[in-house]
Amino acid sequence: MKLNVFKKLAIAAALLYAPLQSLAWGTEGHRVAGQIASAYLTPKARQAIKAILGHESVAMVSNYADFIKSDPKYNYISPWHYVDLDKEYTYPELQVYLKADTAVDAYTKINFLVGELKKKNLSMENKQLYLKVLIHLVEDVHQPMHVAHTADKGGNDIKVQWGNNPNMTNLHSIWDSQLIDSQELSYTEYAAAINYTTPAQRTQWQKDPISQWLYESSQLATQIYAGVKPNEQIRTYQYIYKNIATVNQQLLKAGVRLAGVLNSIFG
Repeated sequence: MKLNVFKKLAIAAALLYAPLQSLAWGTEGHRVAGQIASAYLTPKARQAIKAILGHESVAMVSNYADFIKSDPKYNYISPWHYVDLDKEYTYPELQVYLKADTAVDAYTKINFLVGELKKKNLSMENKQLYLKVLIHLVEDVHQPMHVAHTADKGGNDIKVQWGNNPNMTNLHSIWDSQLIDSQELSYTEYAAAINYTTPAQRTQWQKDPISQWLYESSQLATQIYAGVKPNEQIRTYQYIYKNIATVNQQLLKAGVRLAGVLNSIFG
């Protein structure tokens, strides 16, 4: 009897732990991007989204696609969160690659979800699920390590030590959470601190195709890989100082582009 209890606890722990290996931006970062997106919704899009989400905000549902990965019913969503690449692509090469892409990944699923949400006869249940997942995936692909190398699972297999913490972490996790958490701001404070854009920036970022988002992230991932060595002890303050502007820019782009996508569907 006791063995069965322990076995159930172990399975539950495994289910809870597994999704953490591929979180992007962590809870805080996703909410920051969602909060920024809300600032740029058209009135029509805002009203349509409220009709679907009710009292839940874009920021608060932005982590839903990570939370449901602990439910085996949603195991199929796990590969939707990233586009791992087997080499470094030039932009024209990446465009060719994506044009032929039939894999289950963030690129194909963002396009699928946008198409589904534009349908007039979509059930409310699917509208809610698809909208929540779309919000998350658009934010995901702006985290550089979600458009990184297949061989190391987007930096998950590159173990490093974060400052004086004796426990090893990984490169992916640092870009998910540690850099953002180091700022010690709530998601609303963080969004307010970085949400400064010009109309020209917003127009250009929202014009950029998804292939451009992915290319930017892949280029940043190349720089991130070059900046660390496996098993290295990372000097936290130095690393934060060097990289926090990149994090902020990617969060800002994620929010602005997410608003553009939602406006194109609902606005």
